[in-house]
Amino acid sequence: MYISKRLVAGLSALSLFAMILPAQARDIPASFADMAEKLLPSVVNVSTTQTVRNTEHIPDMPQFPPGSPFEEFFKNFMDKQKNQDDHPHKATSLGSGFIIDPAGYVVTNNHVIQDADEITVMLQDNSVLKATVVGRDPKVDLALLKVDPGKRQLTAVSFGNSDETRVGDWVLAIGDPFGLGGTVTQGIISARSRDIQAGQYDDFLQTDASINKGNSGGPMFNMAGEVIGINTAIYSPTGGSIGIGFAIPSSLAKPVIDDLKKFGKIRRGWLGVHIQSLDQDLADSMGLSTDKGALVAQVSENGPAAKAGIMDGDVILRFDGNEINEMRRLPRIVAETPIGKKVDVDVWRDGKPVTVSIVVGELKEEEPKEAKAETKSSGPKSTTNFAGLGFSVGAITPQIRDKFGLDDKAKGIVVMDVNSSGPAAEKGLHPGDIIIEAGQQPLLAPADLTKIVDKAKQAGQRTLLFRIENPQIIRYVVLPLEGAAKK
Repeated sequence: MYISKRLVAGLSALSLFAMILPAQARDIPASFADMAEKLLPSVVNVSTTQTVRNTEHIPDMPQFPPGSPFEEFFKNFMDKQKNQDDHPHKATSLGSGFIIDPAGYVVTNNHVIQDADEITVMLQDNSVLKATVVGRDPKVDLALLKVDPGKRQLTAVSFGNSDETRVGDWVLAIGDPFGLGGTVTQGIISARSRDIQAGQYDDFLQTDASINKGNSGGPMFNMAGEVIGINTAIYSPTGGSIGIGFAIPSSLAKPVIDDLKKFGKIRRGWLGVHIQSLDQDLADSMGLSTDKGALVAQVSENGPAAKAGIMDGDVILRFDGNEINEMRRLPRIVAETPIGKKVDVDVWRDGKPVTVSIVVGELKEEEPKEAKAETKSSGPKSTTNFAGLGFSVGAITPQIRDKFGLDDKAKGIVVMDVNSSGPAAEKGLHPGDIIIEAGQQPLLAPADLTKIVDKAKQAGQRTLLFRIENPQIIRYVVLPLEGAAKK
């Protein structure tokens, strides 16, 4: 659109803005006052108290030579300090929440009420009610509380569909920052599906609406007055809002809250696989034209996937009709699938697509595994060096098991040494890692790897696929084939 300079000079900035924008884009609300007035009574302050001790802050006593006159002095001082600091005291913290049921159900973040001895909820009229925990989900950082409203008429809000929100949509955030009381801020959806490394179900909405300490657990509303997010975290080098806040989307939160309300716990779907993301090298080695999908690094014994015939090395491309464009999308889709539902799973195996049917199981909380103490033992070293790959390997012997603290059931060959400037180091291999497979063939001795490498080179392969295990993870890596193995 052409606009003359003379005409521009006579126009205000607002009227010029109105001329340029098409009519359908000019839906900026004149005020959020009516909406805020309606929604504020549904938002609460969540206050917690917990008993803490300060013994962990007491420094260790300095080391003195035997018989030093300072030894007894400092011992008496430290004992006195410990007796004083060991006295338990109450600590308080503040957060936000919102009412989803007039019967007194309140949603907040799990981190707001974690380890609390007492929880109270303050309504907008400043009345205070004691709250109990109905259930909580640390993995998604949500908790459901219950208060007894008595004869009070509580104002409840409902969840909207966060999947329908778009980047640029208006939102309101309401909470209790710094304990000041109900506070309304506005902004837009800045981004979707943010992964902030908070957990395996990360799928945050990002907003520029001001969110500060104390806003945690408060609602994010769309323009229909529906909750489309639970404000949870901010990115800030200063501790205050800089316009980068994150909210749990309602599409993820609502099923969790429904489960907590109905069962008091979470019932998630379970597939029974350990997965990793694909990169282009891995995709090329498997004959895939794209690096989209989730690579199965390990199948859990007797899990749903194992019973259905999913195999190590399969690439899951589609689950129950949902495209797996990136690895981290799969856990959320599986978790939200009804337990006992039979679904089709499309995988890539041995260079071709395969479809299997799986009955989704229920995810059980795993007990933390006790770390096995590492012992060192000197023993004979018999290693094979693969200079082109950047590591040397050895057989699993009793001495090697002791040296690296390997499990008694461990099978494969062990990485004995890694060249810090070689390909293996670039892919994150370390001494003590176990190589289970090479070229999708099992390894029992270093000689097996020598044969596989030589055969691959003769066939003109430029890379080789390895399956690596360590105490933290099982994964696949691709290494370039350069140099020959030598004893």
